[in-house]
Amino acid sequence: MPQKKVTYVSLLADESIHESYEKALAAVKKKLGQHHPMFIGDSGLFTKEEFEVRSPIDSGILIGYFQKANGEDARRAVAHAKSAFLSWSLTDWKERVRIIRTAADTLSRQMFTLAALITYEVGKNRYEAVAEVSEAIDFLRYYADLYEAHGGFITPMVSEIPGESCVSVLRPHGVWAVISPFNFPIALAAGMAGAALIAGNTVVLKPTSLAPLSGLKLYQAFISSGIPPGVVNAVTGPGEAFGDVVTAHPDVDGIAFTGSRDVGIWLARRFAAKQPYAKPVVSELGSKNPCIVTDNADIEKAVEGIVRAAFGYGGQKCSATSRVYVQEGIAGRFTEALAKRVSGLVVGDPRAKDAFIGPVINQQALDRFTAAVREAREMGGTILTGGEELTKKPFMNGFYATPTLVTGIPRDHRLFKDELFVPFVVVDTFSTLQEALSFANDTEYGLTAGIFSEEQDETDYFFEHIRFGVCYANRSGGATTGAWPGAQPFGGWKASGATGKGAGGPWYLLSYLREQAQTRVTGEKGPKA
Repeated sequence: MPQKKVTYVSLLADESIHESYEKALAAVKKKLGQHHPMFIGDSGLFTKEEFEVRSPIDSGILIGYFQKANGEDARRAVAHAKSAFLSWSLTDWKERVRIIRTAADTLSRQMFTLAALITYEVGKNRYEAVAEVSEAIDFLRYYADLYEAHGGFITPMVSEIPGESCVSVLRPHGVWAVISPFNFPIALAAGMAGAALIAGNTVVLKPTSLAPLSGLKLYQAFISSGIPPGVVNAVTGPGEAFGDVVTAHPDVDGIAFTGSRDVGIWLARRFAAKQPYAKPVVSELGSKNPCIVTDNADIEKAVEGIVRAAFGYGGQKCSATSRVYVQEGIAGRFTEALAKRVSGLVVGDPRAKDAFIGPVINQQALDRFTAAVREAREMGGTILTGGEELTKKPFMNGFYATPTLVTGIPRDHRLFKDELFVPFVVVDTFSTLQEALSFANDTEYGLTAGIFSEEQDETDYFFEHIRFGVCYANRSGGATTGAWPGAQPFGGWKASGATGKGAGGPWYLLSYLREQAQTRVTGEKGPKA
């Protein structure tokens, strides 16, 4: 039977999660503060220098100590991945599929422990954290199903020459560097690494230094599920040192990266400049996501969808709604309803059951928030709700800000242009849908976008004219967020992505494979389908 999907929206009504999650919180807390190795080949390694990670919930919570890998460590990991490649790539694809499914089952058994760790490490509330682990599981299961449905991507062809037997075979590239972000430290790492591995590539995983323990736990899940050491390696430490090595290393055959636009562009340009020939880069680079609300919208539905998309995980999602354009006929009613709903959101310790918004990830994020609020006021904007940094008990040792709505900002201001990654949303008005689409598309980004309208002609026009890769109409569960493997392929256009093939979609695995045409004379046996 198909597995029941567990999503953020379904979890909100699921009372059964709380006991298991809270037991996991207590168990994880007891194990915090330890020293953790990185993993290269079949060894857990400790370096001469470590770095510490503390929780954004409260800086007094020490997550642990992690190894500060240098360039030589990164090169050693690449060497082990290269050495393991031939054996792994020649492993029957059905066996690779079996192992990836086993890894999904391993994550499923560890769901609440991993969710509790995510809460401690990056400050997600329980619903978001459990949903993230479920998404990681579904990434792996979806890719396994996809690989199986395509028969290992071995396709018979037809030759006009008598005696020739022809097949198209998709083959792995080799060693992939996989660089994961803080906001989905398990789901996005699992999605990128799992896709590379099931295709027969080997992986050097570099988890973000803001959440390295989640990445190490994912590595251990892969290994315990049957992926041989060296096929996947986990290197912790500075991103700069790692990036310098993998972009220039001749044995790195591809890079998968999710993170900021500036880092992603640097990786792609340097990789292209340093390599002897073109090699693939799979990247998702954030966005400045718009939502349009027309006069024909269901206001209650639109408010709910925008609140969840804009302020879920404190706006720290690349798909978060950060710009709202509302048609003039309902602007007053809608804006009032939205501000009222936002002002009622609970900001608090994400370990608490009633907390909707936890902390932002660090002081730099909090500084971006306060700078945006200051600029909005200086530009004569109106703070409809929020605009405060929370510094008194119980928030004083964390990084907390109130969810903020701003209006009255010039449309060409940077607050309409720059991705902030904090709970801060600008609201503007429009007169016609054509005008709204012009505003929405006026950005270098192109990841997610949404519309609320009960008129099909308007939603049709939106889908035809919006220049974004992941688009939603009338989605109260998340105006621009909530893509799920097998349902909404997640990939951006323009500066938001590099491949045009969305993660969790039918074409994503092709980014980790390349085609080989095989022709045999009559009597020779071809590869097993």
